[in-house]
Amino acid sequence: MFYRRKVILSLLEVFGGELDRMHLQKLLFLFSQKQDKPEYDFVPYKFGCYSFSANADILTMEKTGQLTEIANTIIKNESVSYVSQLKKGDLAVLEFVKSEYGKMSMCELKKYTYLNYPYYATQSEVAETTLSKNELLRVAEARPHYAGTILFTIGYEGISLEEYLNRLLKNDVKLLVDVRKNALSMKYGFSKSQLSKYCNNLGIEYFHIPEVGIESDKRQELRVQEDYDRLFENYSNNLSGSKDFQLKIFELLKTKKRIALTCFEADINRCHRKHLAEAIKNLPGFNYEVRHI
Repeated sequence: MFYRRKVILSLLEVFGGELDRMHLQKLLFLFSQKQDKPEYDFVPYKFGCYSFSANADILTMEKTGQLTEIANTIIKNESVSYVSQLKKGDLAVLEFVKSEYGKMSMCELKKYTYLNYPYYATQSEVAETTLSKNELLRVAEARPHYAGTILFTIGYEGISLEEYLNRLLKNDVKLLVDVRKNALSMKYGFSKSQLSKYCNNLGIEYFHIPEVGIESDKRQELRVQEDYDRLFENYSNNLSGSKDFQLKIFELLKTKKRIALTCFEADINRCHRKHLAEAIKNLPGFNYEVRHI
């Protein structure tokens, strides 16, 4: 079993074997904030801090029978103690979370997270009924907002879905342009249907332009930077064939102001999006910044 799932089961265990779904997310968030290396990352969502990845793990554990959900309450079915299987540091964090937040009501816990982590309240649908006007100002100040027009590029290699989405949110990206030839991924959250859904849930539009991608069979024998350089030289030499799609992206940039081209690779020098962005930058009338995040 993945260690991160043992964390969820341990939280349920020390809180009597069951927790309201939202309550569990809040406690897991506070637990993660105290970890040296969090098991889960979170995004600002409808009711504050939320982890899509943790939710996916909960659903998986429901299918395996480890958990049951009844009326939004998550119930631990197993008698196995997972608390005893936690790392020493995480056990101390768990004890702290139980001691510090264990007696808080859902309303108190919600307000606590909103006040102490205002960024995660920026998408909340209930912030106005939870916080005072002065407290809401702190949330407003934490909401990323920029006026400049920028063409971003971003890869999802090596980071969680939530970290990826936070990079988009914190740079105030309005539209994500997927430039993969085939928008499929073995990594959770990054296939087209999932990524589109999660972006839309956070107010980010999603658009797929496979015509500017590279066929997967051309990427099979890439070993060293020279292999990538040869691939991208060929790609750049043939970019004239995708001029209409480059112009489409340019028009989207002028309309949406802040858009991001996305593919897999973390290293921009090993991804075609760098060369696509440079081709767009060289289009007549392009007077904007290109930034890799």
